[in-house]
Amino acid sequence: MAYIIKGETGDWEVVIGLEVHAQVISAAKLFSGAATSFGSDPNSNVAFVDAAMPGMLPVINATCVEQAVRTGLGLKAKINHRSVFARKNYFYADLPQGYQISQFDQPIVGEGTLVLDMPDGTSRSVGIERLHLEQDAGKSIHDIHPTKSFIDLNRAGVALMEIVSKPDMRSPEEAGAYLKKLRSILRYLGTCDGNMEEGSMRCDANVSVRPVGSTELRTRCEIKNVNSMRFVMQAIEFEAKRHVDVYDNGGKIDQETRLYDSVKGETRTMRSKEFAHDYRYFPDPDLLPLEFDDAYVAAIKSTLPELPDDKKERFISQYGLSAYDAGVLVAEKENADFFEEVAKQSGDGKLANSWVSNNLFSVLNAKNLTIDQSPISANHLSKLIALIKNNTISGRLAKDVFEIMLVETGKDPEAIVSERGMKQITDTGAIDKAIDDILAANADKVAQVKAGKEALIGWFVGQVMKATQGKANPALCQELLKKKLAQ
Repeated sequence: MAYIIKGETGDWEVVIGLEVHAQVISAAKLFSGAATSFGSDPNSNVAFVDAAMPGMLPVINATCVEQAVRTGLGLKAKINHRSVFARKNYFYADLPQGYQISQFDQPIVGEGTLVLDMPDGTSRSVGIERLHLEQDAGKSIHDIHPTKSFIDLNRAGVALMEIVSKPDMRSPEEAGAYLKKLRSILRYLGTCDGNMEEGSMRCDANVSVRPVGSTELRTRCEIKNVNSMRFVMQAIEFEAKRHVDVYDNGGKIDQETRLYDSVKGETRTMRSKEFAHDYRYFPDPDLLPLEFDDAYVAAIKSTLPELPDDKKERFISQYGLSAYDAGVLVAEKENADFFEEVAKQSGDGKLANSWVSNNLFSVLNAKNLTIDQSPISANHLSKLIALIKNNTISGRLAKDVFEIMLVETGKDPEAIVSERGMKQITDTGAIDKAIDDILAANADKVAQVKAGKEALIGWFVGQVMKATQGKANPALCQELLKKKLAQ
């Protein structure tokens, strides 16, 4: 459904482009050997070059270059065999060099495509404009002392991939889907952990609006450093409506950088928007251009894992899942791996999906646990499904066994069924007796069934299941009931 803002002067659509800063998974920084570990004591992961000590020269980290190429391949983007590092000049206290080493007009990765999986089951493509490597700045801390700011340079020099989309998104929901899909791909590739809370993935949102039906790109505003998908969506919604209000009142939008206040739910001015010439970009004289050949790219490509879109298609064809169910499972690699282990061991993809996606995920979500923290292993869940398939227990009893497995962590479902006498009754004699007793006690309902009210057969099945404490085989029970009621 289109996201349209109703204004006093007409209907407006929002135009969105996102710039994502993704921290490269690497033991060392982009141009130094300092560690990149999160949570270290302030200024403990700082090499001389990170602190801009005189005479210190940057040395490129080959792993970071490989990770950028790997990400470009995962985004089906053009890999540029020659790219150049440039100095982006600006002053800030947590930028010791007085410039940031980045890439300007010759990035390492060019245009690509990312396919969004929308909640309504539709898909749409968003263009990737570029991916370039750059070093992060340090961190300014203003809430420790009433009159002083503190500087932590642990992040200074950490490798970032700036992934810039084209202005192809038209709603906050699409922006959220884009970030979710991008983070999923980065995690599959092992190039960024996507942890927005720790700052290893941050987003700048460029927002403008235009009348519905127009193709012009109007003045945009950039919302800087938003650190959660929910806040990105909220910030875009607020900013788009602000633009419409300005236009409705005859005003004009100034190009600027804004911050999102998640407490007040609004954006506010940070600074007027800089242009490229304001940064006085020029090639870094201390770094040679990055150059590599087809063999280098091919070697990296050969190590790529199965990515979410490919895994989704395989789950649909191999396990008979719907596009929606497969999409939910592949969003997180660990979830997909868990499901596939259950599906392979149990030999039933649809039952595996039902128990993983519905039963297990609901428990994990309620307890705020990840799949790695699941109280039930893939092996035990597959054994539970096997017990259903071989008619040892019914689907109803399986739910009881599942609840016990959640409490008695690590307990084998086969042992639970055996110890608690939960095996399904398939003895027709025992079920016959239960049916006869219930039919005798409900002569009025028997008459109604014989008069044509066949829906009551389900009620009788329920009564037999209740009488046998859920142990009767439901299919056998229904078959015997139909025969007796037909007499």
